[in-house]
Amino acid sequence: MHIVDQILSRVLGLQVNLYACEARLEAGTDPEALHDLRIAVRRLRSLLHPLRAHESVLLIRNAAAAVGQLTTPVRDLEVLATELERRGAIEAAAIRRASLHELYLEVLGSPELDRLFMSLDLWPSDFRSSERDGDFANIEFKISRQLKKQINKLSVTLHTKTHDPHELRLLTKRLRYGSEAYPKLSPVTSDSFQLLRAAQSALGDWHDRYQWCLRANEDVDLQGLVPEWQQESKRYLADAELTLGKLSALIKTN
Repeated sequence: MHIVDQILSRVLGLQVNLYACEARLEAGTDPEALHDLRIAVRRLRSLLHPLRAHESVLLIRNAAAAVGQLTTPVRDLEVLATELERRGAIEAAAIRRASLHELYLEVLGSPELDRLFMSLDLWPSDFRSSERDGDFANIEFKISRQLKKQINKLSVTLHTKTHDPHELRLLTKRLRYGSEAYPKLSPVTSDSFQLLRAAQSALGDWHDRYQWCLRANEDVDLQGLVPEWQQESKRYLADAELTLGKLSALIKTN
């Protein structure tokens, strides 16, 4: 199957997945519905990222980005509630969970989600029209070049003494999902991919704790957990940087 056909098929598959996630969120009985919707949106954005200069792709990418932005604080609240339950802070967790139902309804009724589904419905014909116009010539070369730029940027950032962990997290996430979208075109081998996933997971855990510590400045009921979160934050960040160092060295030898 030609890569343009593969992209079209995968976008249609993600569209079906998004509709299923929407239905699960409406039912209100699946705690992973929003998380899975966000993953589908992230995969959609990563799949189309190398083609973002094309008009037929820009609209759908912007719509997906808007849904990602809209749902981020809701997902953050879910994760915090789960963490509080794990720590035995049941009352604090219940306070956060009480607002989630209304937030889910806001997501479901949002213009951002409507716009994404509308864009997905219109997209296949626009994409085929762009293909007929020759917009996707040398597409495999362009995707491969984009992924190589991502790994180079990550490597340079790692070797900068004052690198920003927030930037590391975003670069790692972008490379992980880009490599997942185009495994045959990525410089990240299957063995290296496991390191990449581990690093992204550690950076995600670090970022959660960083955010919770900031939130504790305003939420008094979180302040007792700050010392533990700070300790864990340092450990997760060290784990991530060690894993990314191994990944960077491994990719350079390939």
